[in-house]
Amino acid sequence: MHKLKPKKHLGQHFLHDGAFARRIVEALQAGPDDLVVEIGPGEGVLTRHLFERFPYFTAIEVDPEAVFYLKQHLSPELKVVHRDILQWQPAEQLDRPAHLVGNLPYNISSPFFFMLLENYRWVKEGVFMIQKEVADRICAGPGSKTYGILSVLLGTYFDLSYEFSVPPGAFRPPPKVMSGVIRLVAKPEPPEVDFTALRRMVKAAFGQRRKTLRNALKGQNLDWEQLPAAWPGLRAEQLPVEAFWQLSKASDSGS
Repeated sequence: MHKLKPKKHLGQHFLHDGAFARRIVEALQAGPDDLVVEIGPGEGVLTRHLFERFPYFTAIEVDPEAVFYLKQHLSPELKVVHRDILQWQPAEQLDRPAHLVGNLPYNISSPFFFMLLENYRWVKEGVFMIQKEVADRICAGPGSKTYGILSVLLGTYFDLSYEFSVPPGAFRPPPKVMSGVIRLVAKPEPPEVDFTALRRMVKAAFGQRRKTLRNALKGQNLDWEQLPAAWPGLRAEQLPVEAFWQLSKASDSGS
């Protein structure tokens, strides 16, 4: 059977291992009435399972050749949207929050998660395969050297878990690094925090992560009087996710 040629400029590494494909689909806890959206289906190793299992299924693919391939080899009834996921506007295309799943190209993972954060209200759950190093960072907790910006921002709106690792040999062509599958589950009651202020605070804190918060956050107009006395002497990696909510609110009130 004809196979797609992976395109380097799109960062394509097609998953071909059926066992890992099934594990990814099984990690998705969607029901038969839920919306399920796959990102970057490529040759469709995940798609065939998702299309069979979920009646309300859509795939989003930037590669026109892959869109044609999927329609031809899976089903002409398959709903595939030809679009760059980074330009996706879920509010215009969904009528309720969705479950997202996908093997993300390594080169878009960070911008994708920031896009997802901007649209977090439209995401009930996400199961994503990404570079293991990034997966480890996202799921890291306070005190870890890998705990950082995405750990805090995604941890504000989602419960995060690292599911399993996937070796290079499961892909065509094999990447040079391990991959990891993570799961995000929307918090039933996300905190009332201004995302723009939170993102600004978190980026400033981790942008100079070796400095104490007093020095790293000098430009944030913080009212330290309303915060715990120990915090100015700590580094960003020592604070839990919830502490950054307080920092962003203290910045707002002091501005």
